[in-house]
Formats: sequence, structure tokens, C-alpha cells
Amino acid sequence: MLRVTADTNILISGLNFRGKPFEVLELARTGKINLTVSEAILREMEDVLGRKFGWSDEEIADARKRIDEIARTVTPGVRIDVIKEDPPDNRILECASAAGADFIVSGDKDLLRLGRYDSIRILNPSDLLGFVRAQAREI
Repeated sequence: MLRVTADTNILISGLNFRGKPFEVLELARTGKINLTVSEAILREMEDVLGRKFGWSDEEIADARKRIDEIARTVTPGVRIDVIKEDPPDNRILECASAAGADFIVSGDKDLLRLGRYDSIRILNPSDLLGFVRAQAREI
């Protein structure tokens, strides 16, 4: 099964809107991908949901529970400092590396521009969904 680390923006968009990020979360919910996150990603998600989207503490706790149910939380053991333009993006790389991820799914321009970190490919949600669908057709 594909191991995929979700960037915070995928979680935020998937929780707020119907669209490609929501479809990525559905792949995890239905067991078609193994989604991974870290505590740093989850904390950022909670912060953004409250600060930018006005979610209540109860709504944020519910969102956290929903993500906890569909994703595995890993604890990175190594600090990475590859993305100088936006250092918090390095937390995504740390999570993916610790999880042994095949892919990072992100809408972040700095991560997408990187394209790959070690053997981990960085894709936007549309490209990841296309890859997963193509793999399903091969089976």
C-alpha cells in the first residue's frame, strides 16, 4: 500500500471543502493509501483551523479525532533544513522521511518545486489521485 504524507494544507482543504484534497483524505479513510502525519503537522492544522477558519475548540478536537482515525502519526527523529524559503515546510519532509513515505501530497509551491526529497516524490493532489487510480487499474 502506498505510504503518503499529507501536508497541512491538504488536511485543511480536505476538512473544509469538497475537492481533490477531500478525495485524498477519502483514500485514507477507505484504506486505499496509508496516510501519515506528525504532531507538528497536526498542531499547525489545529492552529490554522482556529485562526483562519474560525473553528471552535470543539470543532478542532473533532477534526483532530477524524484525522487520527485515518492517519498514522509518526515522530520524526531527524531535523531537516532543505527548504530555506519556508522553514516550517521542512516538518513535512521530516514526517515523510520518518514514515518511509512513497509520496508527499501538497499544494505548497516550495515543496512542489522541490519535486522529490531522497526517494520521496512530491505531488499535488490531482497527480497523486491520478497515480493511485492508474495503479488500481493495473491490479
